[in-house]
Amino acid sequence: MHRDGTPVLAFLLGALLTTAPAYGQEHVHGASERHHIDAKRAARPPVVDGVLDDAVWRDAAVLDSFTQQEPTDGAPASERTEVRLLYDAEHFYIGVRAFDDLPSGVIATEMRRDSPQMLEEDNFQVILDTFRDSRSGYMFVTNPLGAKLEQQVFEEGGGNLRGAASNINRDWNGVWDAAAQRTADGWTAEIVIPMVTVRSPDADVQTWGVNFMRNIRRKNEQVYWAPIPKPYTITRVSMAGTVSGMEDVTRGLDLRLKPFLVTGGRRDRSGSSSSASGLTDIGLDAKYGISSGLALDVTLNTDFAQAEVDEQQVNLTRFALFFPEKRDFFLENSGQFTIGNQGNQRIADLFFSRRIGLSSAGQQIPLLGGARMTGKLGDHNVALMQLQTGDAFGRPGENFVVGRYSRDLGERSKIGGLVVNKEAMHDSAFNRTIAADLLLAPTPSFSLHSFVARTASPGVSEDQMAFHGRAGFQNSKWNSYGEFTDIQENFNAEVGFVPRTGIRKTTLHLERNPRPGGLIRVMEPMFNVDYITDQQNRLVTRRLHHMVGTRFQNGSYLNIILNRWLDVLDQPFAIQRNVTIPAGVYRFYEWSLTYNSNPARRVYERVNYKPQTFYDGTRHDVDFTLGVRASSRASAEFTVQRNDVNLPWGAFVVNLGIVRLDYTLSPRMTIRSLSQYNSSTRQVSTSVRYNFIYKPGSDLYVVYDGLQGNLPGRPDLHNQQVVIKMTYLLSR
Repeated sequence: MHRDGTPVLAFLLGALLTTAPAYGQEHVHGASERHHIDAKRAARPPVVDGVLDDAVWRDAAVLDSFTQQEPTDGAPASERTEVRLLYDAEHFYIGVRAFDDLPSGVIATEMRRDSPQMLEEDNFQVILDTFRDSRSGYMFVTNPLGAKLEQQVFEEGGGNLRGAASNINRDWNGVWDAAAQRTADGWTAEIVIPMVTVRSPDADVQTWGVNFMRNIRRKNEQVYWAPIPKPYTITRVSMAGTVSGMEDVTRGLDLRLKPFLVTGGRRDRSGSSSSASGLTDIGLDAKYGISSGLALDVTLNTDFAQAEVDEQQVNLTRFALFFPEKRDFFLENSGQFTIGNQGNQRIADLFFSRRIGLSSAGQQIPLLGGARMTGKLGDHNVALMQLQTGDAFGRPGENFVVGRYSRDLGERSKIGGLVVNKEAMHDSAFNRTIAADLLLAPTPSFSLHSFVARTASPGVSEDQMAFHGRAGFQNSKWNSYGEFTDIQENFNAEVGFVPRTGIRKTTLHLERNPRPGGLIRVMEPMFNVDYITDQQNRLVTRRLHHMVGTRFQNGSYLNIILNRWLDVLDQPFAIQRNVTIPAGVYRFYEWSLTYNSNPARRVYERVNYKPQTFYDGTRHDVDFTLGVRASSRASAEFTVQRNDVNLPWGAFVVNLGIVRLDYTLSPRMTIRSLSQYNSSTRQVSTSVRYNFIYKPGSDLYVVYDGLQGNLPGRPDLHNQQVVIKMTYLLSR
């Protein structure tokens, strides 16, 4: 095989074009015919208050046949769930009646918007595959308290079962509404989704892929309308049913304008010197539907004052850490720009939006403006973005152009490409990435994923290629895959995340998931080997990973891991300011013992202990989290992490403390704080954010950020900032 992997890509493409379409058509039609419903047009909009007493619901289409996935795959649901569907020209309505033989046993303590803990309690989920492409969807979740969570799903949420490279955009903020009520026989909910929130084909009669899931938490039972086998979730839209019969729907002018106003002040003190400054700014975000499948977003003088701060991480490796994107403009449809490896570890993300508008230290760079066009035209997926940043930190502004195209083939396969161009203004510096990728999924359990990429930078003419290939098999009993990644020495994706270059990495993963019964729901014994060489095939890193995970019937989890490492350091490695590991060949082991208690409890714990040898020394890591949901309004989570390292070249301890506090006045009004202490930087940071959604899509934010630091030999640091931001959505 050539080093760029081109023959492999050509072979996979040939196989795809000859085998994939036939499977896709057969499977989609089979699922649709078995679970189909026609929505009824509402004579008038129902009042969305969580009470299904509005007369208009009597004429709604009704479905009430749900099937278990957990604990007994294929068995009827133990509790009845009734779903009613209505629509009008501008909205899609869902009414839910969740019956329960023990209403007092319904578990619901979360009222916070987008809280992941809500998924661990009683909840109701819906996913809409509006284009019926069996790949993507809009997902909406509510619970008995009317809390809301929404997500965008790409490639059926695949990439990695454990979430490291997931194709689920958990930070998407769609405009919709929900309300819920507890009742004497369970709970009820009403959901309204504007047609303008979800893009759909231009058709006289709309037919969407749809599925519904209910989590009955006291039984740890998950039930689906269109059955989803283990180990998949509701994101498996290729197995969804269909809803049809929606006629004469409209998106209006499909124009949304969201102006914003920002005001605030900042005070900085370093030693005995201090300074103060004020802030007043305005800007505009706009969205226009070019067609039923394509949307254009424009941003002017973009501000990200409402974005949550990053949670600190302790880095005891010689490679960069990954921090997720949290800025709204980059979140919607972010999956359409993605090409990256699909394994448990982030080896290469060819486009990473945090490289735009943020310095390497995480400081904001002015984003003067930009535009983004995303969507579908039949089987064609299009994503194009251009952004301009201003001068900052002594460096000129930069222009970014990102283009992504892919074509759907069959049910779940596709082929596509990516171009990323970065140009410095008034400077000759540039960086470019060009890539082609292929996803081949000939059966529900087997998939092949591959990409080949090349970068270009001034003064570099060779060794700028990267190749990744992965073959995976996953069903209810097995989850196994093999990967090969080749990243040449000068591969330089400056607008991507590639922590290690000049390597060839081979991975083999074998995992069996038995279900012994009794107290144990599923076990996850596995073996994984990572074998990394340099470009001359000299071994530089090897990891042998042994793991036995056990998930219990109540949702708690016990995990035992043994990693055996070989690491070759060609250069000394400064692990701390005064501790440097010399070049050499090192062999060490790492034990990991983890226990997560039942996450639905009001008081829950996560404990991880790692005793290990470490570069000719020892290391002990302890990570403990205590969570308390005192009520449906108040919750707290406390995390303490300690790394105690003893090496022949020095010893050190790093302590990291994180406190998260949340108070929810209503599903539309929250106060959230994050306080952090890092002993290695001797800094204490506090961020408090108040958010009031005074109407869907329109927000008021009041944000306080404070930082204190006292590193030895440096002046004491005290920074404080208060920012008020108001947005208002105008939609036609």
